[in-house]
Amino acid sequence: MPQTPLKASLSLAALLLLSACGKQAAAPEPVRAVRTAVVGTDSAGMTLEYPGDIRARIESRLSFRVGGKILDRKVNLGDSVKAGQVLALLDPKDLMLAQEGAKAGLSAARTNRDQLGADYKRFIELQQQGFISAAELERRDAAFKAAQAQLDQARAQADAQQNQTGYTQLVADSAGVVTAVLAEPGMVVGAGTPVVGVAVDGPRDVVFSVPEDQLARVRGAAAEPGALKVRLWGDQSKTYDIKLREISAATDPITRTFQMKADIGRMDARLGQTAIVSLALPRSADVIKVPLTAVLQAEGKTSVWVLDPKAMTVAPQAVQVGGAEGNLVVIAGGLRAGQEIVTAGVHVLTPGQKVTRYQETSAPAAPATAASATR
Repeated sequence: MPQTPLKASLSLAALLLLSACGKQAAAPEPVRAVRTAVVGTDSAGMTLEYPGDIRARIESRLSFRVGGKILDRKVNLGDSVKAGQVLALLDPKDLMLAQEGAKAGLSAARTNRDQLGADYKRFIELQQQGFISAAELERRDAAFKAAQAQLDQARAQADAQQNQTGYTQLVADSAGVVTAVLAEPGMVVGAGTPVVGVAVDGPRDVVFSVPEDQLARVRGAAAEPGALKVRLWGDQSKTYDIKLREISAATDPITRTFQMKADIGRMDARLGQTAIVSLALPRSADVIKVPLTAVLQAEGKTSVWVLDPKAMTVAPQAVQVGGAEGNLVVIAGGLRAGQEIVTAGVHVLTPGQKVTRYQETSAPAAPATAASATR
């Protein structure tokens, strides 16, 4: 059916409208107002901090010297123990039977030795009367000495078996605190299998880990008296001087850090408490510090946004971080004094984006300096 002139006009208008919508230009990217600061130099004295925990100087994992089935465990985690206190018991039945057998062997060896000794005395008298030869007396003497040796062997075996029976009691070597329970009643354990862990009363250390790239710095600075300090996590107001005592010879295969132990002296701390070890490094001059809000971490890279004051555009610039001082980041490389960087809003910027300096309503716009932010 042929279209009327009115319908044709409406169709043409609709087509023109759709064509105009399809060619609509994209909205221009907004010009963002950002806070900036001019990079300056300053002095910095970094403090390295490492988390650690309080441990006993000696931590023993006690185990039975014989194997068997655990009948009873007399201590629990956190219990205080005294030297000589029984911690656990093994089933002694088999060992007691072996001990009875050793006693019977000792009795038989003693009876045999006594019999051969009495015979040897009679043969001495017979030899003196000329009824037996000297060779026969020597054989009787040798038999008596062999019986004496067998008696000594049986006595030693009986003593050893008695000791084995006594090993069914796991006894604390010294006073301390139970830090681990590694076996339960009913388990069959072998000789040397850890059953109870005990932290021995006495000197205590704070144990912490240091990255391998900071090992030489920490080792050198820790040699200075009072450089290494510790504070408890629950008490940030008190710090104590500690002395580095031990450095691991190899890195941890997973964390790639070196474990260190420092003597806490008479510091009042409980086992397992979290502590922060701090090491104050000498102050360095002519370093660059920027606010923490100016640093952007993305895809394993650290960067800041540098402002081009002529074009009023921003571009990312990679930097190397040398440490932190409060809310400021010490830049080890990648920036130079005089550059203007963005200090706020870094997560919403794109390379080449047009920006404008943020203007305070009560003061004229003027770029701040990173040095002034550090004062």
